[in-house]
Amino acid sequence: MPESIYLEVDDNDNCEYMPLMLYEAHADAVPVERVVLDEPGRPPGVYQVTGWSSEDDGTPTPAMYAPVSDSGQAVVHLVFGGDWGIRMKPADSTADWSLEDPDQFGEPYIMLMDESAIILGD
Repeated sequence: MPESIYLEVDDNDNCEYMPLMLYEAHADAVPVERVVLDEPGRPPGVYQVTGWSSEDDGTPTPAMYAPVSDSGQAVVHLVFGGDWGIRMKPADSTADWSLEDPDQFGEPYIMLMDESAIILGD
């Protein structure tokens, strides 16, 4: 049986604070490398995703994916990362992960409705 997922993200330069949340996982979390986003304020398309850690004032760490229960929906698709959330950049970007890159952005986590928006590693 998959373990519950506890998420809390400290306030940081990557994203805002997110209080402790608990999610009932339907499967064990696995690494994820890309997601398909179609949300207001961002160009729709495929984005690279990494977790973001407080180590050394912000460094990449693996991003993880798990289907979870959510109130009002049967299953949503949770992408989460380090103690400083997740960071995303366009799929075709060759830039290093950086808080200074204007093409990159951070979130505490994302929840996607469609499983096909999750692109696992090779």
